Amino acid sequence: MSKKVAFYTLGCKLNFSETSTIARSFESEGFDRVDFSQAADIYVINTCSVTENADKRFKTIVKQSQKGNPEAFVIAVGCYAQLKPEELARVDGVDLVLGATEKFKITDYLNDLLQQTERNRAEAQIHSCEIDEANFYVGSYAIGDRTRAFLKVQDGCDYKCSYCTIPLARGISRSDTLDNVLRNASEIASRGIKEIVLTGVNIGDYGKGEFGNKRHQHTFLDLVRALDTVQGIHRLRISSIEPNLLKNEIIDFVARSKCFVPHFHIPLQSGSDAILRKMRRRYLTNLYAERVLQIRQVMPHACIGVDVIVGFPGETDAHFLETYNFLNELDISYLHVFTYSERDNTKAVTMDGVVPKNVRAKRSKMLRGLSAKKRRAFYESQLGTHRTVLFEGENKSGYIHGFTENYVKVKAPWNPDLVNTLEPVELTRIDEDGLVRFEFVAEQVMA
Repeated sequence: MSKKVAFYTLGCKLNFSETSTIARSFESEGFDRVDFSQAADIYVINTCSVTENADKRFKTIVKQSQKGNPEAFVIAVGCYAQLKPEELARVDGVDLVLGATEKFKITDYLNDLLQQTERNRAEAQIHSCEIDEANFYVGSYAIGDRTRAFLKVQDGCDYKCSYCTIPLARGISRSDTLDNVLRNASEIASRGIKEIVLTGVNIGDYGKGEFGNKRHQHTFLDLVRALDTVQGIHRLRISSIEPNLLKNEIIDFVARSKCFVPHFHIPLQSGSDAILRKMRRRYLTNLYAERVLQIRQVMPHACIGVDVIVGFPGETDAHFLETYNFLNELDISYLHVFTYSERDNTKAVTMDGVVPKNVRAKRSKMLRGLSAKKRRAFYESQLGTHRTVLFEGENKSGYIHGFTENYVKVKAPWNPDLVNTLEPVELTRIDEDGLVRFEFVAEQVMA
């Protein structure tokens, strides 16, 4: 009887694409994939190191796996596994910890472990490289898990933001070849997936080669132009992209593109130039405002999401108000608010002006309130417009949900025939839960 394997992913869309690729390597070796809530022989947890919360959740997830099968092998991979392998190895129940390069050889390490006659549960095995060895590229994409696919095009980061551990966890910036990205995109399209989300650590940096080769063979604009010509793709969505790398040429191309949707997620992190400098970001607020204005000029209906960090060391009440007022005046659609959390081996940890936890929480709450106001205003601006909705596959309390091309979330009574279809609609009203209702319009877009 074949062994069962289950996966749990913490963190970003990039992690989801890599989990999916790792899962396919298990399936090719005859393992049956099951849901994490089910009994399995192997549990794989793809970790995240961005926030303190992700760290804490790891222990909870390990306990969950042990309830499913106390004798199962538990394997930790991902960013936290690279940064603090010894810490994860000490968690009761963990058998194997694999770092940045080793995670893609997971089945080899597991087979070695399974062949051992005696199993030492008291001591997990660690296989973790020095991070400067993480210089080669492994392509990944998530497919079969949902109605959209996450396609990894880039990994690692050369930026040195003072709060961030990702360069320590993932290594230098490097990219997939253009031909391979196009091949993967075609493969995804052939499976009936309607939407592809481009992911990476710093996707605007696309073009850098492997092994520290800084020669840019292609730019992100080249990639975007090439993907727009792939047959069978209905929607392409750009995930988070740095404002200094989101060139006007990219914005203008998306505006007239066949497949790219009018949705941008652009990290800001702070609306105070003084704090941006302390964070070692590569732009100031004037450039950010210019990018938003450019999007609005060529795509008035576009959805613009913003990442922001509150409570960074040295952020005074005045700095925070700068951020709040800057965002309040900016024509954006929603915020992702992160409360600053101290990360070992970052510059920010040594900085003066630590913001008390209760102040961080208060500021976070204020910005989440602003986000709700911005999203509501954006949704209201879209009422009466004709959009196309991609419907998702989950029945949530008797409703089916979906997203328009410009990222308005809609709901309707559950209808399984709508799953993974693109349907033309008119947005009509906002429901009590904040989601948008609609009427179907006559024109059939595609099945």
